[in-house]
Amino acid sequence: MALSGRAALVAALGVVVVLIAPQPGPALAGVCLLLAAGVLVDLLFAGAVRPLRFHRSGDTLIRLGQTATLQIVVENPGRRRVRGELRDAWPPSAGAVPRSQPVDVPPGERRRYTVTLAPARRGDRESVAVAVRSRGPLGLASRQGTHRAPWSVRVLPPFLSRKHLPSRLARLRELEGQHPALVRGQGTEFDSLREYVVGDDVRSIDWRATARRHDVVVRTWRPERDRRVLIVLDTGRTSAGRVGVAPIPLAGAVPRRGLLTPSIPGQSRPGAVSRTQDEALPAPGWPRLDWSMDAALLLAALAARAGDRVDFLAYDRAVRAWVSGASRTELLPALVNVMAPIEAELIEADAAGMVAAVLSRARHRCLVVLLTDLNAAALDEGLMPVLPQLSSRHLVLVAGVSDPLVAAMAARKGTAEQVYDAAAAERAMADRRRITARLRRHGVEVVDAAPDEIAPALADAYLALKAAGRL
Repeated sequence: MALSGRAALVAALGVVVVLIAPQPGPALAGVCLLLAAGVLVDLLFAGAVRPLRFHRSGDTLIRLGQTATLQIVVENPGRRRVRGELRDAWPPSAGAVPRSQPVDVPPGERRRYTVTLAPARRGDRESVAVAVRSRGPLGLASRQGTHRAPWSVRVLPPFLSRKHLPSRLARLRELEGQHPALVRGQGTEFDSLREYVVGDDVRSIDWRATARRHDVVVRTWRPERDRRVLIVLDTGRTSAGRVGVAPIPLAGAVPRRGLLTPSIPGQSRPGAVSRTQDEALPAPGWPRLDWSMDAALLLAALAARAGDRVDFLAYDRAVRAWVSGASRTELLPALVNVMAPIEAELIEADAAGMVAAVLSRARHRCLVVLLTDLNAAALDEGLMPVLPQLSSRHLVLVAGVSDPLVAAMAARKGTAEQVYDAAAAERAMADRRRITARLRRHGVEVVDAAPDEIAPALADAYLALKAAGRL
């Protein structure tokens, strides 16, 4: 049961009657009886909510920045009309609109209602219940019931860096056409047949070709062109920090000091990120983890087009996701699907466990791309002691997303507080340069770029390794 605002108004009028009545006691009793009788009439004649049945349909997969349209069919098998209010219970980050809507279902009929979702975060968004209030004829009280009607919508990463893919593919085609003459020698990829000369390895003799030509013929080999790329995503605590500015317009979002909050579409410019007049720094947007995911998707798409085998591992203290053996057409759908529910864990990543997981899955030499934060303290205690185990067997590339707020703080020196902030920012950037230099001394390639530049910078580093023949 739920009382309405009309019941409160009747009660307030009853208080006035009691105050002006010559005999307050009987007046109070009369008002209470009258109000109770009205509530009882509403409860008796309101449509029953327990027998209602609900059927859902609509979208189950969308990309962040898009909207999902869902339908709820309400079936009333009862004998009375159900008039009232329906609310589909979604978490706030789902951006459900409208939050509640009027419902009117005659007995024995069905009505369809629509809910639009504009999620502000990727991941799985679930609604497990629908609440219905059925008002009585007097409008003083309503019957209320909650029904289980589960539905889930998976919000996939948006892959904003897709716009950089055509230019990188063009550069890849240029690289493949620059060196038509390949070096023959020891390798695993067949190149051609030639006549046997003294000193050739007898294990290279092609006996079938020898029988056909009536001369001894050997196979020649060339180094393998298409290699394996293992993308490792660090999901530890350092990946939870928000950097940059929210890069996509979210439908149904209104600015409030730079944070995206759900609202009704059309009330403000969607997706805008504004700052108050006293804010000189940009408001933080995506977590570092999401920027790393976007860079991983661009790299995976580029490497797959190059013919490389791409695997994906998400790790902090345990394996959070693993994708292996996907074909070129299946790779991106598989990656965005496993990335969608991954969230940063507020724990220190286990670097030794991560290296062990990589070595157990990559037994042959390959390119290992580690997407993590170039945090000097975390890397000094975590990755650096175990890095030689990894770099001795694989080509390692470490990519980190820098925070533009730090550079902005370093440039602001107008007041005494800003000078202290600038000094702290300069110290942070110096530590970042120091850890980058240490990684390079260990033979590790390093990419350190701003949030909106990390994806193309990582793709360029991959192409540079291809051009140099290191991959």
